[in-house]
Amino acid sequence: MSSVNTAIQLITREQATTMAGGAAASTCSPALARGPWDYDLAEALAGVPAYGPGASSADAAPASTPRQGQLPEEYKLASDAELDARIRAAKAALGDRAVVLGHFYQRDEVIEYADFVGDSFQLANAALTRPDAEAIIFCGVHFMAETADILSRPDQAVILPNLAAGCSMADMADIDSVTECWEQLEEVFGTEPDAEGRVPVIPVTYMNSSAALKGFCGQRGGIVCTSSNAATVLEWAFERGQRVLFFPDQHLGRNTAKAMGVPLEQMPMWNPRKDLGGNDEQRLLDSRVILWHGFCSVHKRFNVGQIEKARAEFPGVQVIVHPECPMEVVDAADSAGSTDFIKKAIAAATEPTTFAIGTEINMVNRLAAEYPQHTIFCLDPVICPCSTMYRIHPGYLAWVLEALVRGEVINRITVQEDVAAPAKVALERMLAARP
Repeated sequence: MSSVNTAIQLITREQATTMAGGAAASTCSPALARGPWDYDLAEALAGVPAYGPGASSADAAPASTPRQGQLPEEYKLASDAELDARIRAAKAALGDRAVVLGHFYQRDEVIEYADFVGDSFQLANAALTRPDAEAIIFCGVHFMAETADILSRPDQAVILPNLAAGCSMADMADIDSVTECWEQLEEVFGTEPDAEGRVPVIPVTYMNSSAALKGFCGQRGGIVCTSSNAATVLEWAFERGQRVLFFPDQHLGRNTAKAMGVPLEQMPMWNPRKDLGGNDEQRLLDSRVILWHGFCSVHKRFNVGQIEKARAEFPGVQVIVHPECPMEVVDAADSAGSTDFIKKAIAAATEPTTFAIGTEINMVNRLAAEYPQHTIFCLDPVICPCSTMYRIHPGYLAWVLEALVRGEVINRITVQEDVAAPAKVALERMLAARP
C-alpha cells in the first residue's frame, strides 16, 4: 500500500487510485501535494498564521501561533533519494547523540527515520530511555515538544523540525481564556471545600494543550490526562473535587464522563466568548464536568453515516474510533480508544477481520500495510491528514539533523522554568494516578 503522501500526489495529478472497498479516492485539498515550505512562505507574505491544508484548514490560528522561517533552498529542491541519503548520513554521524521521535500521525516518509514511534506521552517517555542523547528531534507538534522539554534534562535540546507544526485543538484553550474562566467559576462556587474535603472544582487538561495550561493545572491542584487514561484521571479528580473543568477537547471529556455514568445534563459546555461560558449559575452549580468548547478537526470529520455505510458494505466489520470523535460516533462504534488502543486491538485479532477506523489517515494507512491479513480502512473516504502533523517533511528533518552535525541547534523548543515546574507537577500527578 502506498503512503498517504504518494496517494495525495497521485490524486492531485488526476491519476487513477482506489481506497479499500473500491471507492474512488479524493483529498480535501490539492494544496496537500505541495511542499510545506510553500505554506510557510504564504503565511510570511500574508502576515497571518494558518494551519495549512488538511483537516484544520478552516480553523482560525491565533496571532501567537509559531511560524517557520524559510527552509534553505537546497532542501526544497532535493529529491526523495537525496534527502534519504542525507538524513541517514546525518543520523549515522550523530549516533547516540540524537534521537528521532515520530508520532503515529506523521507521514510514512518521516516515520521511517524514527527511533521511536508512538503517541505524544509514549514518545516523551521514550526519550528518557536515551540518556546519552544531546538532542531530541520530535516529529510531532508543538505541545508534544514542550512536554518532552519538561520531562527531559536541561542539557538536552528538544527540536521541532517545523515550528509551524502546532495544534488547532490545543490553541482553542489559551492561558488567558482559561484563567478568566477559572475566576468566574470561583465567583460562582467559592473556594471552600465541602464536608468531605473536596474543593469546588479541579482543572484537568488533556495532553493536547500548551505547557502553560499544564502549569495552570499544576498550580491549582489539577492534573493532565491522555486519551488512554482519561477515566482514571477523572476518578482521581472526583475524589478531590466536586466537579471538573475539562479542557481543551470537549469530546474526550464528554465520552469519558458519559461512560463513567455522568449524565449529559451535568456536563455543560463552556464557551470562552460568553459570560459564564454561556451558562446560568444554577447549571454550573449542578454540573459534574464542565466541558471546554474545543475539538480535534481530524476526529470531527467522522460521522454516523460513515459507520452505517461501512456496516452496509462490510457485514461484520469492526468499527473502532478515537474518543476525540463526537459522542454519537463513539456510541455507534464497536469500541473507542486511544491510538495505542486501536493499534493493540488490531494486533490482537487472530482471524482475518475487516476494520473501519476513525482516526488520522496516516496511522490507518500504516496499520493496513502492517497487517495485510486484515482489511483495514479509514471511515472517512476523503484523504485529509492532520494539517499540522503534515507540516513535518523529510526536508525539515534533514535540515535540523545536518545542523546538529555542524554543532548548530535549530528550532529548539524551551519551556521557561516558572511554567515547566508546575507543569511537571501536573504530569507527575497523572503518572501517579493508576486504575
